[in-house]
This record gives sequence, C-alpha cells and structure tokens, in this order.
Amino acid sequence: MHRRVYQPFLMVGLLLFPLLLSAQSGYEGRNLEALAEELVRIRGEVESLNAELNRMQEQHRNEMSSLAAQKGELEATLRREQLRVDQLEEDLARNRERAEQAGIAGESLVPVAQDAIASLRQHIQGSLPFKPQERLAAVEEIETQLQAGSLSPPRAVNRLWGFFEDELRLTRENGLYSQVIDLNGEEVLADVARLGTVAMYFKTRDGHYGQAEQRGGDWRFTRLDERAAIQRVDALFESLRKQIRTGYFELPNGAIRLESE
Repeated sequence: MHRRVYQPFLMVGLLLFPLLLSAQSGYEGRNLEALAEELVRIRGEVESLNAELNRMQEQHRNEMSSLAAQKGELEATLRREQLRVDQLEEDLARNRERAEQAGIAGESLVPVAQDAIASLRQHIQGSLPFKPQERLAAVEEIETQLQAGSLSPPRAVNRLWGFFEDELRLTRENGLYSQVIDLNGEEVLADVARLGTVAMYFKTRDGHYGQAEQRGGDWRFTRLDERAAIQRVDALFESLRKQIRTGYFELPNGAIRLESE
C-alpha cells in the first residue's frame, strides 16, 4: 500500500525536477546577462574616465608649458629692464662726472647737456610706453631752451639730472594713471596700471582691457580677449585702486610680485 500511495508523488517530483532545473538555469542566465551589461557599463565609465584623465593631463602639460614660456619671457623682460636701468644710472654718473670736471663754465657744460639729452631720448623711445609723448616733450623743451639761450647750461644740466632721477623712480613705482594710447591706429583715452617699467595694462572707458606688448623692439597696445586674462587684469586694477601696491598677481604675461618701495 505504501508504494501505491507515494509512487504518484515520486512521479510528480521527478516530473517537476527538470522544470525547476530549467527555471534555475533561466534565472542564472538572466543574472549573467545583467552582470555582463553591468560590466559593459562599468567598462564604458572606466574608458570615459581614462579619456578625461588623459585630456586633463594633456591640458595640464600645455598649461605648464605655457607658464614656463611666460616665466621665461617675464624673466627676459626683467633682465632687459635691469640693463636699461643700469645704463641710465651709468649715463647719469658719467654725465655728472663730466659736469664736475667742466666746472661752472657755461659753454663747457653744453656738450654734457647734449649727451644727456640724447641718452634720455633713446631711453624713453625704447622703454615701456608710459606717457612717452609727455616725457619726450619735457626733454625736447630743455633742448630747445638750451639752444635758444633762454636756459643756461648749468640750469639745463640740473634739470636733466632731475629728469634722470624721475626716470629711475619710474622703475620702482606701481600705480594707476590715465593716458592716451594708440589702439589699432586710434587714439584712445584709457586708465593704465603700470608696474615699474616691466609691464603695463590698460582699461578703456568702454570697458576693454589690454596690455602693452613689445615685438621686435617696438611697443604696442593690444586688447585681451580671453576671459581669465581679463579677470586677472581687472583684479590688478581693483587692488591698485584700493591702494594695495604689494602682493602676488598672476597676469597674462606671467606672475608678478609687487613690492613696496
């Protein structure tokens, strides 16, 4: 009797077992498909992150290369300006010595004054374009008065010494000024931020920013278009406007540390 009672259940169990195996196999198959899809998704994210990392590394290399070039350019500018200052100091010392040797005799001071005028004119024409017309006009006024006899040679020499000292003082001063600049062939009134005789930036009355650039020995004013560069120059103007004349500033042509006199 027991065999008759349990035999149907055994048969049913045997019939269901393949179905259970099939269901389990289907479930595992779906799990494998989901896992494969997840792996594909993760692999895609890894590849995307790797591409982004490579892009950022390349950008970093380019930025470092650009900063190195800017640093080299700024250091070269500093060396050139230091040589210019040294030359100006040598000219002043030499002409003063000649003036002392000439004594107070008027006519003997004329060649000294003429050489000093030539040195100042050459210096102004090659230096940072900070109010160049006004500076040249002041030198030419001394020359004209000396030639006309309305200014005695001793007084002319004294005024020239003062002019030399003014030029040397420009190398140590940072500040905001207003001047007319030549921008793309047009005379424009602008505010300028002058950093010694190393760098100069401008802001026009209609809100355009730019800088003085030296190319082939000639200076010219060019506008800035990059937003980051404009923001840096604007920060410099704001600091100078608040009488903050010391600090570290990252600027379009490199980083500059402003120091008090």
